[in-house]
Amino acid sequence: MALDPSLLSRFKIDSRLRSNITYWHVTPPRVASYADFPENIHPDLIKALKGRGITQLYSHQAVAIDSVAKGENVVITTPTASGKTLCYNLPVLDAILKDRSTRALYLFPTKALAQDQLDELLSLTGALDPPVRVYAYDGDTPQDIRKMVRTNGNIVLTNPDMLHTGILPHHTKWIKLFQSLRFVVIDELHQYRGVFGSHAANVFRRLRRIARFYGSEPQFIMCSATISNPSELAEAMSGKKATVISESGAPSGERHFVFYNPPLVDRELGIRRSCLLEAKNIASVLGRGGAKTIVFARSRLTTELLLTYIKESLEKGVLPDITVRGYRGGYLPRERREIERGLRDGSVKVVVATNALELGIDIGDMDAAVMAGYPGTIASTWQQAGRAGRSCSPSVAFLVASSSPLDQYVVTHPDYFFGKNPENALVNPNNPYIMWDHVKCAAFELPFEKGERFEDVDVSPALTHLAEQGILHEAEGRYYWMAESFPAESISLRSASSENFVVIDITEASSPRVIGEVDRASAPLLIHDDAIYIHEAQQYHIEKLDWQEKKAYARRVNVDYYTDANLAVDLRVIHLNETNVHPTYQAAWGGVSIVARATIFKKIRLHTHENIGYGTITLPEEQLHTDAFWFALDPAIEKSMAPTSLQSGLQAVANLVANAAPLFVMCDPKDIGVAPQLKSPFSGAPTVFVYETYPGGTGLSQKLYQLHESVLSAAYNMAKNCECLAGCPSCVGPAEEVGVEGKKAAIAILEALTGK
Repeated sequence: MALDPSLLSRFKIDSRLRSNITYWHVTPPRVASYADFPENIHPDLIKALKGRGITQLYSHQAVAIDSVAKGENVVITTPTASGKTLCYNLPVLDAILKDRSTRALYLFPTKALAQDQLDELLSLTGALDPPVRVYAYDGDTPQDIRKMVRTNGNIVLTNPDMLHTGILPHHTKWIKLFQSLRFVVIDELHQYRGVFGSHAANVFRRLRRIARFYGSEPQFIMCSATISNPSELAEAMSGKKATVISESGAPSGERHFVFYNPPLVDRELGIRRSCLLEAKNIASVLGRGGAKTIVFARSRLTTELLLTYIKESLEKGVLPDITVRGYRGGYLPRERREIERGLRDGSVKVVVATNALELGIDIGDMDAAVMAGYPGTIASTWQQAGRAGRSCSPSVAFLVASSSPLDQYVVTHPDYFFGKNPENALVNPNNPYIMWDHVKCAAFELPFEKGERFEDVDVSPALTHLAEQGILHEAEGRYYWMAESFPAESISLRSASSENFVVIDITEASSPRVIGEVDRASAPLLIHDDAIYIHEAQQYHIEKLDWQEKKAYARRVNVDYYTDANLAVDLRVIHLNETNVHPTYQAAWGGVSIVARATIFKKIRLHTHENIGYGTITLPEEQLHTDAFWFALDPAIEKSMAPTSLQSGLQAVANLVANAAPLFVMCDPKDIGVAPQLKSPFSGAPTVFVYETYPGGTGLSQKLYQLHESVLSAAYNMAKNCECLAGCPSCVGPAEEVGVEGKKAAIAILEALTGK
């Protein structure tokens, strides 16, 4: 069912809805630009494509295929639903049909996406005679199938995690693959940023090292959402220069993009109605109007809250309850596959998801996308909006702003969003915490020759150190792995720790069952004792968190609140990398040590979001060594302000800077933390620290240091331009955190820093 135009009209006619729309952007339909199939493509492949109704290529597909034929490494950055998959499937299948010994490795950031692409590829290769042998290889692949994949697979679809732990360390079982490896495909390249991208870049270094050992030098074909630095990111992943293809020839339907700012409920305090409640209203209107709708939330908790609210709303309407589902990390694979099938066959009409559905998993044609809060980057916002309108029919996307300063800035400055190039995707493959772990993995896989470099990095000091520890053994100019451990298994590509906590439902004492899992970093905040954990809109009370066994025991409950935990941070500077002295402050960048501990949790009432109580958390503290950017105030600023005002102002400035940072670097809020210190032990002055939440850092703090004048200026504008009188969540943060003087003090500090 196509999007009903009367649905869009309702948002323009209904005065309550219309008054909250700050910008309505319409992208007109785009006609296709076609090209013929290249003359040298295998005729059986052209026949198979025509059998699927593909009689021509889009122009960008033809350019990509031609570039691959010339031996170039390529990165395709055309919009969602532009047919990027054919840009790599066609040249790879063509090469296999001409030489059946050819091998290709397809890498997707998640197992779900790999399985989804497998179905698409099998439907195409099934028309070939004999068929090309295509397999997925991940943790769910049965043992009796794995040998067949290793020895017979022309195309192997996997994910970086499986490549890291299941393929590279066992390369002797994959000799046929590595001897004839001609293509490596990396899909959703923009996902390879931060800590995950830094790890993945090292995994690909190991891949190329093993391929060279077996005599192959694969060509890389990469696909990405639109980012500012596709060439730089592609080179970091592939180790090679890449041709960028960004001009799309695919058609698209009319697209509506609506910026929606929830109404003020207290103008003096600048408090707005919750974006979750407004997103619920919009999704309910769309759902009742028959529009297939995807609703994106920023976290697991808000996903479950929105799912609860939308289910309650639509139960009163015409849609049966079964048509509304949730989708997020922590759901079991069986649940996720069931939800994906329901979206494709139309039995699920509304889905509430985290960014787990931002990727290109086939969920059918959606009519509308609703984002409850700015996703954090321009690229992610376009990806989420692009999940609607994947055919040539009209579609609509709503960005519902939260009260955060970043959201308020974006929703009131549409020129920033629609006129600015997307942000840079930053990686730091040479982060020592990350790279040295992969040097261990590489040494386990193949001995290091004395003087051998790990790509362009001299790893001699690391090899010598490992030999002194007895992990490696040096003999005849080579370093051999000696330890009994299997290094890859203990290294998580996704986080600082590979440890996950499982949540066990003990409501039925006779049949406890695992209902989800939580990463180690999130466990103290989400599943501490007495937390309310929400799964598929069902509330669970955490009765006990067994920290040592990594298990949380939960019981089903029905309460009118949820919990939100606070984290106390102690920060100390370890070393100074660089500094920049200004008349009123000193900016710096360096290494820091963080000690963090969850201390208390708040009980927040559903719907009204009022604070109705507190509780304490007793868990071990966590330690972290990472990079940070900071700025210390000149003594004159400190002397001009009362201590209480200065303390409030520092916290407010820290909040503003944290919210301004994503305007300049491609990061999620969870990637950085802030720690204001009234009298820093390092600088001896009032100082605001902005630190990275991953060991060793991934380049964010260095970039923020380089752009610190622009960051401080943006923070000042966020506070100065907010309509509230004394500070609010839309600028400096909630009053209970920064105090009644927070906004005034923050503006005074930032005026002194920026000279405005």
